[in-house]
Amino acid sequence: MEATTLREAILYLAIELSNSKWKLFFSNGEKIRSKSIEARDLECLSQEIESAKQRFKLAADVSVVSCYEAGRDGFWIHRHLAAIGVNNLVVDAGSIEVDRRMRRAKTDRIDGKLLLRKLISYCGGDEQVWSVVRVPSREEEDARRIHRELERLKKERGGHRNRIRSLLVLHGIAMVSWRGFLQWVEQVGCFDGQQLPAEIRSELSREYERLQMVEDQINGIKKRQREEVAALSTEPMRKVAQLMMLNGIGESSSWVFIMEMFGWRQFSNRGEVGAASGLSPTPFASGSLDREQGISKGGNRRVRSLAVEIAWCWIRYQPHSKLTRWFQQRYAGGGKRMRRVGIVAVARRLLIDLWRFLEQGRIPEGAQYNSDLMKLMGN
Repeated sequence: MEATTLREAILYLAIELSNSKWKLFFSNGEKIRSKSIEARDLECLSQEIESAKQRFKLAADVSVVSCYEAGRDGFWIHRHLAAIGVNNLVVDAGSIEVDRRMRRAKTDRIDGKLLLRKLISYCGGDEQVWSVVRVPSREEEDARRIHRELERLKKERGGHRNRIRSLLVLHGIAMVSWRGFLQWVEQVGCFDGQQLPAEIRSELSREYERLQMVEDQINGIKKRQREEVAALSTEPMRKVAQLMMLNGIGESSSWVFIMEMFGWRQFSNRGEVGAASGLSPTPFASGSLDREQGISKGGNRRVRSLAVEIAWCWIRYQPHSKLTRWFQQRYAGGGKRMRRVGIVAVARRLLIDLWRFLEQGRIPEGAQYNSDLMKLMGN
């Protein structure tokens, strides 16, 4: 009887999002009601919530619990729901279990009802039905824009450079002189010594102008990052500077580690650090079969890929650290595959060491650091 009373005291809402329509699925724990509204019509959303309360004969001040899958819309819907008194959950879509026995039918209605059932189970105490996304504050989310834009610009820069090389290869020119490029294009000869055709030269000039614009934006963002770190005006910037004390970890990597992970996430143990980065091991043990499937890759892909890259830098610039010695003893004597496996293990352990360094001030054993910067930070 107590469980029935508890279910009747909650209005459950699952929202299936799309660019044109939102499908709303309401329940009091027993019956289901569905409605469609125009996407981003927040006034209509509030009206439907009130209408559902009346339809299920619930009190006007009944608790409302909602959920939707994390995706393109981000967290603004979550913030609106929280503002109108709705307890909302943003769910990792990849963590929702589905039937794999046959070809699965997929419609918004089926997905919405599945989401609603999972929400009811979650509120009933089964927290393993899915993974709930940790929602950053507005400031924390906005702070991630700088390095993500820089990442996108670097990819765009590579695209422009590759396009220029491709256009030149069409005429038998394999080497590119980036210094004084526009003058060089006017003088360089094709495979037969003749000047490049006029239209190719014009296209190369326009492509180079776009490349220069991207380069200027990249330099501007990097300059802004350096200025913000030097000012040490906020706690995240102090953490960025703190990571930069360690040899092998530069400004760009420190910035990403802090803004994507350590600057706003709270971890209780090393297992949570590994899981958040997707570097946790995934064993497969059934009967007599016992093997390792590799890392989960379920966390932040930016942190994961950067951690592996920085792990190689750590091996190079921190040769006397305990972590480097462990890698050398266990993996360095093997082949290429063994070293690739080992560097992923180093990446996971390094993230854990960095977390302890930031939270507890514990310098990784045997690591070299910038003592002058340490004094400046007051440690």
